[in-house]
Amino acid sequence: MAQIKIKQIKSRIGAPAVQKRTLDALGLRKMNHTVVKEDTPSVMGMVTKVHHLVEVTKA
Repeated sequence: MAQIKIKQIKSRIGAPAVQKRTLDALGLRKMNHTVVKEDTPSVMGMVTKVHHLVEVTKA
């Protein structure tokens, strides 16, 4: 299955608690942190919730 790189580009400070928990679930802990995840519907749903805080590229 295809993989994607997810990078946090904006701070979680001031974001609602739901979005902070979504970043935690994706494994993003701080600014400019990058994780590689499988391109699944559940991961893409989480990315959609925090699309303004992250940047997604193909791995």
